[in-house]
Amino acid sequence: MVGLSVAFLLAGLSLVQGGIVPYTFNITSTEVNPDGFPRNATTVNGIMPGPVITGNKGDDFMVLVNNNLQDPNMYQSVTIHWHGILQRRTNYDDGPAQVTQCPIAPGHSYQYMVETGDSEGGQAGTYWYHSHLGAQYVDGLRGALVIYGNNAITSSRFSWAQYALDPNDPHKDLYDVDDKSTIITLTDWYHESAKKLGDDWINNRTIEPIPDANLLNGVGRYLNGPPTPRAVINVVQGKRYRFRIINMSAIIPFNFTVEGHNVTVIEADGVSHQPYEVSSVGIAAGQRYSVVLNANQPVRNYWIAYPSNFRDTITTPLQPNYNGTEAFAILRYENAPDAEPTTPQITPSEFGVFQEYQLKPLESPAPPGPNEPTLNLTLNFRPQNGNGSIGAIGGANVWKINDVQYTPPKIPTLLQILSMGANQTGGLPPDVQVLPRNTSITVQLVGDDHHPFHLHGHTFQVIQSAFGPRNEIDPPVRDTVETNNFRGNQSAQAVVIRFRTDNPGPWFLHCHKDWHLEAGLAVVFAEDPAGVRDTIHPPPAWEQLCDIYNALPPSQQ
Repeated sequence: MVGLSVAFLLAGLSLVQGGIVPYTFNITSTEVNPDGFPRNATTVNGIMPGPVITGNKGDDFMVLVNNNLQDPNMYQSVTIHWHGILQRRTNYDDGPAQVTQCPIAPGHSYQYMVETGDSEGGQAGTYWYHSHLGAQYVDGLRGALVIYGNNAITSSRFSWAQYALDPNDPHKDLYDVDDKSTIITLTDWYHESAKKLGDDWINNRTIEPIPDANLLNGVGRYLNGPPTPRAVINVVQGKRYRFRIINMSAIIPFNFTVEGHNVTVIEADGVSHQPYEVSSVGIAAGQRYSVVLNANQPVRNYWIAYPSNFRDTITTPLQPNYNGTEAFAILRYENAPDAEPTTPQITPSEFGVFQEYQLKPLESPAPPGPNEPTLNLTLNFRPQNGNGSIGAIGGANVWKINDVQYTPPKIPTLLQILSMGANQTGGLPPDVQVLPRNTSITVQLVGDDHHPFHLHGHTFQVIQSAFGPRNEIDPPVRDTVETNNFRGNQSAQAVVIRFRTDNPGPWFLHCHKDWHLEAGLAVVFAEDPAGVRDTIHPPPAWEQLCDIYNALPPSQQ
């Protein structure tokens, strides 16, 4: 199946549950115009956002990536991370450049194996994929990845013609529709290339890059720009819809609201939670929520608002194109006019009405027992000069964790671990922290500003959110948590997460504001190095990536 194309799958290929689902990603530079301003973007199969990857619980994805990038003004090498997928036994295909692999050079290909677990205990939920080389995904290389439960989709899955409700979904009685039309992607968008923006900020000490526009499903507007058509979500009166909301932005947190409708949160970052009804949902970069909307209102058009309060304001003089309130789409009932709503555009009454700490998972991992190994870590993060988001070392903007700036190594961390002796754990750089196997790890994140921290290879319990009481018993479970998130004049507290080291590999913990990651706001957890050498066995093609990449001129790396 390795060479099968998406076109062949779309012709009606039926795959057995628990099988391997093949995809082909052709990475090219393509002109796009999502907000009325044309520019080149880095795309998958010529579209932005990229094609939706779907499968059933127990399926694995075999993704052939062909790198056809040639634009000298943009990143030309590439990697892809499968955000939220645990990659047990396949850490080498997790995707972050110089952590688990060398990038794929232009003119070359690499096949990722994205393992999601078996049909009994494997993953199901809302995920996404994106480039993990520098700030490349800011240029458009990102898309949704959804794993439905066992037998959730009929054999015509790839035509999107007919869906069946997941009989194993604990929330199946709460909604009627869950298909491609209910996937909602939120992104920020820049008119300049990520390579130029990152270079200006990191090396020339310009202001942290502020986007030009907000997009929903790849469509949006910028201030004083042309009135591009708004994205439309179609519903039928009387049906209930599972909206899978994904924040794919580089930096912007959004507040998702639908005029005249409450929504019920049932999933956070691929993990089912008890139903939680809210009027709006605050969602940070990298996070995902499934919410149920009941289309029980009169037939007409309704505003969908997804504003941002970036830098604690919704507009900024630092970027004349950007207005955080110019973020609207349309919820259109069947038989409503093909027009914008006639009601005033809505703005949520308060950013962050949604309270993360009130989420409770359907299944809560047990807290560590009295005789169980535990390890408590405190990660203090700050800009170098300590008074905002701009710091300087040698003229560069810098973020640090425990006074160490993350710097991508020349040799990927995984390769370093695989090359060590049987009992060796020393010799890794200071931005890598070794974690013992089968240990309960508690991490306290202490610092300023709003930072969505994402941990690769794990979900974790949020035993203390930025706001609300500590909860050791049934806290939210997810893979991306925001520190110091917005609550008006409330003072935030340190965020505390807990997870178990049961997945050997080097796993990235980093801020998902991509510019902050570029500036060093990250650490690598080298989990169970001996277990890595016993269980992680990269294929020969992986071993060839570094030789090919290292032979490139710097302009193509």
